[in-house]
This record gives sequence, C-alpha cells and structure tokens, in this order.
Amino acid sequence: MKKIKIGIIGGTGGIGRWFAQYFQKEGLEVWVSGRRSGPDLPTMARECPVVIVSVPIAATLSVIEQIGPLMPEEALLTDFTSLKAEPVRAMLRASSCEVIGLHPLFGPEAKTLAGHNVVVCPARSRKWLPFVLDLFRKGRARIIETTPEKHDEWMAQVQVLNHLNTIAMGLALKRSGFQLAELLPVATPAFEAKVEWMKKIFGPNAGLYAQIITHNPFVEDVFENYQESLRELKKWIRRRDDEGLRKRIEQAGLFPAVRMKEE
Repeated sequence: MKKIKIGIIGGTGGIGRWFAQYFQKEGLEVWVSGRRSGPDLPTMARECPVVIVSVPIAATLSVIEQIGPLMPEEALLTDFTSLKAEPVRAMLRASSCEVIGLHPLFGPEAKTLAGHNVVVCPARSRKWLPFVLDLFRKGRARIIETTPEKHDEWMAQVQVLNHLNTIAMGLALKRSGFQLAELLPVATPAFEAKVEWMKKIFGPNAGLYAQIITHNPFVEDVFENYQESLRELKKWIRRRDDEGLRKRIEQAGLFPAVRMKEE
C-alpha cells in the first residue's frame, strides 16, 4: 500500500518537527519545508494530499493564503496554530479542499503523544476526518472535538489568562529589585514551579507567548477580568482582612468538591 504523504510547512522546528517525527514513526511519508529548506509550496500542494501549516501565528494567514488555492479539492489543509477561528476561516476562504483545524495542547518537549490533549475542529471534512482522528488515537492522545470559536474562548482562559499571570509575576519580581539567585535558595516547590514557567515565557520563545496573548479575540475581556480580580483582592489586602479574604476565596467555589479544613 502506498504511503500517504503529509507535508508540514514550518516542520523544521518546534511542534512541526515533533510531529514530523511522530508521523514518520506511524509509517507516513513526511515532507518538511522551512524558511530556507524543503520543497516550495506548489510542489508540496501537488505531492502531499495532507498539508499542515505550522508557522508562527503572525505568519499563518499569509501562508494559508498562498497554499490554499494550490490544494486539490480532494486534499486536506490543516494547521497547528494556537488560535482556530481566524485560521480556519482563512483556510475555508482560500481553498476548495477539506479543512480541519488542529491544536496540539503540548510543546515539543513531550516524549510521547500519550495522555496529551489535541483539539480537533472539523470545518469542511468528510473523507479525511476519520484518518486524522485515527492518527491521534494511535498515539493515545486525548481528542477534543469542538468549533473554532469555542476553542478560542477556551484558550483565552487556558493560555491567555495563564500566561498573563506568569508574565505579571515576572515583571513584578523584576520591579521588586530581588534577583532570582537570591530567592531560589529559599524557594518553595510552588515558587520553583512558577520560575520554570517564567524561564519558558521570558526566554527565546517570548514572541510565541506574546502572539498567543495579543491575537486571541477574547484577550481584552480576559485582561479586564484579571484587572478586576486584582482590584477586588486589593480591598482585603489594604485592610489586612484575612477573614474577608478567606471567605472570598471560598465563595469563589472553584473546587466545590474540596472542603478546606479549618486551621
């Protein structure tokens, strides 16, 4: 049986390279193109019935607009972007082929696919959806099917709010005047875990996190909610009202099954 060819635009680094290796292990023929290497877009569209766009968010729409019109009607165009609504709309608009939005919710440091979440957003798909689902199931991924719009709403909380919190903590530490070298010897496990996340966000991939935040259509709502939460906390802190703060934390009801034991 002839191997299915999968083309990955942006497959020379990050999650694109990770999946190139995964697909090869699953017996697929993988074509990879980077900024300065690999086949050009017309060749990839002609030779690969499945093409994945795996480039930075800011470049995604441009790449989709270039590759979309080249894709045969019986092919599949998909993407690994951290946002889904805008890229999926662009793929539908630029092509006549099948379209499925994908978002692997893990980074290239993962050892295997097993246990990791992958969001699947079918948009125009008949032939290729079973193939895509089976490909992830083989690796024992947890598959979540949803709409592109709902995905972006979820990611506003899961990614945008989370990363905003980490960035705010890093900037606050910088303003405090303390150096991490001074604080780490007295760190708790919780602080050490936060520092590890700050290393990722304040490191070479800062641009990735900046794009995840600023390109999400719900970012302003998330930011206003975050600011309002800080203003609310400020009331209790100014009054040194530990009892009021405790009650507010409990009233939030985030984990109703958990009952905090009174000290």
